[in-house]
Amino acid sequence: MPTAIAVTSPELVLPSPDRHTPTAAVLQSAVQAARAHTGKGYVAKSAATKASTRGSGKASGKAQASQEQSLDQALTEMHTLIEHHGYVIVLCPSSAPPAVLHRLHAIRSVLESDRIALVRSDLPPLGLSVLALQLRQLSICDFSPGVLACAARLLSHYIYAGALLGSVARLDRVPVTLRSHTKSWVPGAQFAVLAAPRPELVKVGGDGLPAGPGFSTKLLYAAGQLAPDWVVDTLAPAWSVQGCADVELPGDSPRWWATGKLVEFAAAIPDISVLYQLVSSVRREDCHWCGLELIGDRCAFCAAPMPAATPEPSVHALPRGGT
Repeated sequence: MPTAIAVTSPELVLPSPDRHTPTAAVLQSAVQAARAHTGKGYVAKSAATKASTRGSGKASGKAQASQEQSLDQALTEMHTLIEHHGYVIVLCPSSAPPAVLHRLHAIRSVLESDRIALVRSDLPPLGLSVLALQLRQLSICDFSPGVLACAARLLSHYIYAGALLGSVARLDRVPVTLRSHTKSWVPGAQFAVLAAPRPELVKVGGDGLPAGPGFSTKLLYAAGQLAPDWVVDTLAPAWSVQGCADVELPGDSPRWWATGKLVEFAAAIPDISVLYQLVSSVRREDCHWCGLELIGDRCAFCAAPMPAATPEPSVHALPRGGT
């Protein structure tokens, strides 16, 4: 069985482009932790606190039992993935609530497993969905789990992820100048914002276009409360993409981009053979801590950095007449 690619939300799972690409595993424990963070858990906690002050203690006990049951389910879920796939690579957005990351670390710690890689990413939601799809495509190739997990950082540099926004007044994930903030209050103003691989912001219709990829890509876009015409008719031809596809907008996108008036887009390499060559071209090393193969400067499973190369001892010439 190929290495399992897991995600923290069902909205990060794009349809498989062919019958060979496996789907991603959605960690229900992470989904529940995120929901609890958004308010449901807070309400339950408040109710438990009030009941406790009345002297009953029953609600508090039920809440604790529910948490223990949730952890047991999460451990079972992850243990099943390890048993079936051998290794699990979990893609977790950096913007996820702290409760999600805490739950993932708790699972890894309790299972005492070195077969779980927790890979955090700064990509926006649709860009992260594309990265998950690329790792799913590569999981059926002959890459070792260590190389596949490390490939997430490499592939992120080749994903052009951004959005068409109706306002940047509250955007804090991409640098926004005071001038752009001022322009965002103009009725009808729109901005093309690139979050990866490097941040860029331009006003639509006045400041040109964000710099696009210099290689063949396919463009995915997801419309919120804006029409996708500019993305399809202007951005896609300017970036010379090899095709466009409309997908569903991830539920976390309005929060990530700080507005519901958006069309999120991501241009990436769709061809598995090109992705394979890209990852294969990077030198592989063995992790000095856990022994897994890796590419780059850090192991994705144990987080151990590659040791610095030891400099060769310099050879000094003997002084004239020396023996």
